[in-house]
Amino acid sequence: MATVLFYHLTRSPAAATLQSILPRALQAGWRVLLRGDGAVLGELDTKLWEGEPAQFLPHALAGGAQDADQPILLGNVPSAGFDALALVGSTQLDMTEAAAMQRVWVLFDASNDAQVSAARLLWKAVCAAGLHAQYHSEESGKWALKTAANAPASP
Repeated sequence: MATVLFYHLTRSPAAATLQSILPRALQAGWRVLLRGDGAVLGELDTKLWEGEPAQFLPHALAGGAQDADQPILLGNVPSAGFDALALVGSTQLDMTEAAAMQRVWVLFDASNDAQVSAARLLWKAVCAAGLHAQYHSEESGKWALKTAANAPASP
């Protein structure tokens, strides 16, 4: 069952949060699709190139000849062939698509009322679909799990 993690951005920008999430996804062997509007994707592409060389995250903007080879692809394309999906400022998510993923990250900006409202609606839809959901906040200065729903069954 997929886990959908909601990250309420109150202190860190999306790029900084992704720079802590994405290396773990790559270590797990997952291909990641990162969705957002065009301006957000362009900004994230730039930020992901600016890091320290040892922390570089291999990625590309969708539309190139090697899209199928990219460990991290930034674009609003179908999720087939990906193991994880990150939504930045966008909460358009099909529950069938989400269920097929290992992870879905929903990053939304606390200062954007529309994003907060949309994330609340998406939380309800994810829970109603029976997917495991977690809500994380950084209000204390570091990321902390605040609530969860539909916990996966213990092995």
